[in-house]
Amino acid sequence: MQIPHQELEPSILRKVVAEFVTRDGTDISSVEARIEAVLKQLEKGRAELHYDADSKTCNILSRDRASD
Repeated sequence: MQIPHQELEPSILRKVVAEFVTRDGTDISSVEARIEAVLKQLEKGRAELHYDADSKTCNILSRDRASD
């Protein structure tokens, strides 16, 4: 289920994005830089926030992939 990111409080959205970008723990780049990059993608409509009720997790998908 897609969730419009604008409907989340900015602090909650930032926490969701932070959890997403640190999920696999293999990227050694700055966490803050990754958070900002994802937030920009969401704002520009290049990415979408999705909630999976089965796994009770949020995922951020590129817009191309979200339409699959």
